[in-house]
Amino acid sequence: LQVPHTPSQPAAGSESRRFANKHSKKALKASLTLGILLGMFFVAWLPFFVTNVTQAVCGCVPAGFFDVLTWLGYCNSTMNPIIYPLFMRDFKRAMGKYLPCCRRSGEPRPSAISLSMRNSNSGPRAATSLKNVL
Repeated sequence: LQVPHTPSQPAAGSESRRFANKHSKKALKASLTLGILLGMFFVAWLPFFVTNVTQAVCGCVPAGFFDVLTWLGYCNSTMNPIIYPLFMRDFKRAMGKYLPCCRRSGEPRPSAISLSMRNSNSGPRAATSLKNVL
């Protein structure tokens, strides 16, 4: 018996390859972003924690050096809002939607009412009464 060759089989194979490539690119980009964020965290905070332990053991760390390492850790916190928009399209889109400095010229500005309704979950919904709930 010969199985007839259907034209949809190669298309299904290429579709699954395209799907796998798309997801592998997303996974690679997510891994890169996470690696950068964790790398920045360790570079900024590891010296502070090592110095903190050293200070507790021997008490030989100058106060000025300890302050510099503390501020290095604080600088890491200021870098996160810069790193996220560089590597995450969804984060960049959300920032552009709500911050006037990041909005594109063609995008409409969300109104305060729509923002408050979205955040409070008080949008349009069916009227409920105690009788309907019980």
